[in-house]
Amino acid sequence: MRYPHFLPEGGTIGFAAPSFGCATEPYRTAFENAQKNFRAMGYDLLLGPNVYAADGTGISSAPERCAEEWMSLYESSGCDILLSCGGGELMCEILPYLDPERIRSAAPKWFMGYSDNTNLTYLLTTMFDVASVYGPCAPAFGMQPWHEAIGHAMKLLQGQELTQTGYDLYEAEPLKSETNPLAPYHTTEPRRTRVFNAPDGDESSVDFSGRLIGGCVDCLVNLTGTRFDYTHDFLERYREDGFIWFLETCDLNVFAIRRAFWQMEQAGWFEHVRGFMIGRPLAGQEDLFGLDHFRAVTDVIGHLGVPILMDVDLGHIPPMMPLITGSLAHVSLRGQDISAGMTLA
Repeated sequence: MRYPHFLPEGGTIGFAAPSFGCATEPYRTAFENAQKNFRAMGYDLLLGPNVYAADGTGISSAPERCAEEWMSLYESSGCDILLSCGGGELMCEILPYLDPERIRSAAPKWFMGYSDNTNLTYLLTTMFDVASVYGPCAPAFGMQPWHEAIGHAMKLLQGQELTQTGYDLYEAEPLKSETNPLAPYHTTEPRRTRVFNAPDGDESSVDFSGRLIGGCVDCLVNLTGTRFDYTHDFLERYREDGFIWFLETCDLNVFAIRRAFWQMEQAGWFEHVRGFMIGRPLAGQEDLFGLDHFRAVTDVIGHLGVPILMDVDLGHIPPMMPLITGSLAHVSLRGQDISAGMTLA
């Protein structure tokens, strides 16, 4: 696994829009304030040509332009790390326009984003053997004041915090809006992590280790079986380490979640798995025909016999723990206290 250099003091942060750009509110104002915050911390900035673009369909611009923007910044010696400007809908369409040889020959660089950015965070790791960060997109750094999760993501990019922990409260009703673009996370609900397949039946004490892999299931299931699916190669390359899958969903209802997990499991993606961390679903909270989001997952992968932690701080319902895709990790749960200690090996 290739690990990039962390963001140095006084370094340069690059911004690309391989999915949505920051063309509309509340994202534009939040992104502009994020830039002010980064500059106040002593960092230089390098903005790609699409960061404010909105001439694409489901992404900032035409897929070929988005691919070239991302590759140029990834290759550039002018920035030390690369942040995505946002999620979106059709980032998958940029993949045919990426040049694998340019990516392989470039020095590895941290790229951070989540949701639609799974199309790159996952492929960087499985296809190119480069670690990436599944974490907040650039506009989140514009909130005032920062939630502690944003500070933790920043420290991770600086190489200062390789152990991430969960948060006591999560956001059920966001305050951020077009007219309140800098609102911080409105965390009011206590986290309730559920444990399935606990070793010895002790749900209060769970530990497992392996190499982290995962992202947004909406995107992953779309990649399954395509020419961009290098999952089996990755699983064989690191089979001795075992794997921790971190997964979360955006638009999928409970039946779509169940179908997606079935497809990934039947495709052999969960070979050599040691445990799962599943985030709170955004659209899959509602039970349908007696199926809830817990059974949508556990009915499909429960037979694998490994611990399944659900409603973890991952993904679309903040706050989220930033995770290094490709790193070796030890996950520990004590009561409701969860931690993921990551090692760059």
